[in-house]
Amino acid sequence: MISETYKAMLGGKSVIRELSEFATARGKEIGYDNVFDYSLGNPSVPVPQAFNDKVIELLNTMSSMEVHGYSPSLGIPSVKEKIAASLNRRFGMNYAGKDIFMASGAAGALAHAFRLVTGPGDEILTFAPFFPEYHPYVDLTGARLKVVPANTADFQINFDAFVDMLTPSVHAVLINTPNNPSGAVYSEQTLTRLAAILTEKEEQFGHEIWLISDEPYREIVFDGKTAPYASRFYPRTLSCYSFSKSLSLPGERIGYLAVNPACGVSDMLVNMAGQISRGIGHNCPSSVIQLAVADTCDLTADLSVYETNMNILCDELTSLGFDIVRPGGTFYMFPKAPEADAVAFCRKALKYDLVLVPSDTFGVGGYFRIAYCINTQKVQRSLEAFRRMMHAEY
Repeated sequence: MISETYKAMLGGKSVIRELSEFATARGKEIGYDNVFDYSLGNPSVPVPQAFNDKVIELLNTMSSMEVHGYSPSLGIPSVKEKIAASLNRRFGMNYAGKDIFMASGAAGALAHAFRLVTGPGDEILTFAPFFPEYHPYVDLTGARLKVVPANTADFQINFDAFVDMLTPSVHAVLINTPNNPSGAVYSEQTLTRLAAILTEKEEQFGHEIWLISDEPYREIVFDGKTAPYASRFYPRTLSCYSFSKSLSLPGERIGYLAVNPACGVSDMLVNMAGQISRGIGHNCPSSVIQLAVADTCDLTADLSVYETNMNILCDELTSLGFDIVRPGGTFYMFPKAPEADAVAFCRKALKYDLVLVPSDTFGVGGYFRIAYCINTQKVQRSLEAFRRMMHAEY
């Protein structure tokens, strides 16, 4: 029998992917340089040369089995040790290699995290605006994703709504900071208050509440700042990381799950993750890529272009009358549309070859997402399209 669950999903494809496909098709008509495609968050800066050099070195100096064979199911031990040491240096943590589980990107890490700390029927809370793929990620585990309404003043947490929704059915809270789509970076004050509420509710409910931190944009932070590391604020935190953005490696699908050792059961959870892999087929990420990121995990690609693009767009769109909470990081911004119907606004934008993503699937109405991980020259050329649209339509 064909699965009715996945068959039904065919009618609800990703709006982001559909818009990206539209941009590609339109590019074949008028040249892709003339399509201002702000749809897909695909990193646009080159991989650090040191990473490429390391891959070549590994291929030339190690045996075929070492670089092309299966890795251990929990990840290569030397890789896990180097990643733990990096996290400890940078964030004042106390990880050991045994607290790290290698995964196929942040999505793979999340797939394990949800299954580690929830069961069928349990609720996971997340905060709008949120990455739309969280719904299939969570819902297909048997748990249920509930979305806390947005705090549109600054896109920090709407704590009043959060406390109202934090019932005994909630066994995990999912955060994404720096945030896709808003670009907001949760402050230390936000994370401190979140941790205090979780601690209080654990005692009240008589069961643990886990914090799952989705943080692939952790290194893309503006104004010379760094993003507060969520695990420092709460002991039962599972950090889900990807090198896709920091090293510009999305196609390599490499990341990790880091279990805060302060939770007291990190050994068990990491070993359980290995068992989860048996059921969902995420086991054994690429050996050569694990080895390469281990020796370059303190590096990043040249991420400065994202801040340059953000400033150009933020200044121009603000001057055109858009209401924007200035992003603190990522390569996204989330302006308020000049009309309540964000889908209608984005449809009008297509007439000017501006491919923008309406906010509805992010859990907020009346906004749109711009993924500005594109060439700066193209960003600058897109400004005239925004001007023409606003003059003609509004």
